[in-house]
Amino acid sequence: MTVIGTWNLENLFRPGDEDGRPPDQATYEAKLDAVAGTVGRMAPDVLAVQEIGESAALDDLVQRLDGDWSAHVSAHPDSRGIRVAVISRLPVEETEDLVAYADGVGPVRASDGGELSTEMGRGAFRARVRTAGGDTVDVVTCHLKSKLLSYPGGRFAPRDESERARYGAFALYRRAAEAATVREWANTLLDGDGQGRSLVVCGDLNDEPGAATTQILLGPGGSEIGTPGVDRPDAGDAWRLWNTAPLIPEARRYSRIYRGRGELIDHVLISHRLLRRLEKADSLVDRGLPSVTDDPRPRAAAEDSDHAPVVVTFTG
Repeated sequence: MTVIGTWNLENLFRPGDEDGRPPDQATYEAKLDAVAGTVGRMAPDVLAVQEIGESAALDDLVQRLDGDWSAHVSAHPDSRGIRVAVISRLPVEETEDLVAYADGVGPVRASDGGELSTEMGRGAFRARVRTAGGDTVDVVTCHLKSKLLSYPGGRFAPRDESERARYGAFALYRRAAEAATVREWANTLLDGDGQGRSLVVCGDLNDEPGAATTQILLGPGGSEIGTPGVDRPDAGDAWRLWNTAPLIPEARRYSRIYRGRGELIDHVLISHRLLRRLEKADSLVDRGLPSVTDDPRPRAAAEDSDHAPVVVTFTG
């Protein structure tokens, strides 16, 4: 059995005075203990994580975990200093970063001033692991552009509804460009052999399963889990990624609560080879989640993450 998960840890920084950091050591220690406890309960072999600040903060977490773990961190944080990473109890054979938009995707407009975005806000990251059965699995993790909007001058509220609409569009341009870039990377990794290559693309996609940006990552349409076509081989199997979301029990099919409504924005997508080994998927929402708003600043003193992990189990 192999267990692979993804979890946005929400601003895993060491304490400090800057925005987003825990205000004191006690708050930081409490968060590390809470996160480590959840990781222990889910018992993953590989965990993709998002919103990692300093590598040292991730090291602090790993030191609290039982077993022998290695940590591998993206070299491309965003302007706030958060990035993606992978921690693993399985051997990691190679890693790779991705940050520049795929050819033909960008640049895209990012602000009223005409600023253009030419690369992912937070770089994506790949770790190739070897399972106990000897198979290699490429785990790609990403954290796409947030739906929670920010405005010039550090504002989290727009001056008017026209500004809200524009910045919503700018965020969507960027999230779509990032999704297309990660999909292009998946194409390279699959190389038309999804039946023979094990690929996981996971992370905080910042949108729900039916969203256009999430659908970009899936590749060829059809054969989704829960449809009659899932067991019918077709030409798309060589390239397709399957979202494991439909296997999450309906009552737990969310990973964040936004303004009182559960939404599934953290996903695990898999290639055809792993689809044949797929046992189950779940979202660990039983620990309880807060309801968040458009202003992330009050969460700096939080002693746990505002996201739930999504965990997938495979045979072998």
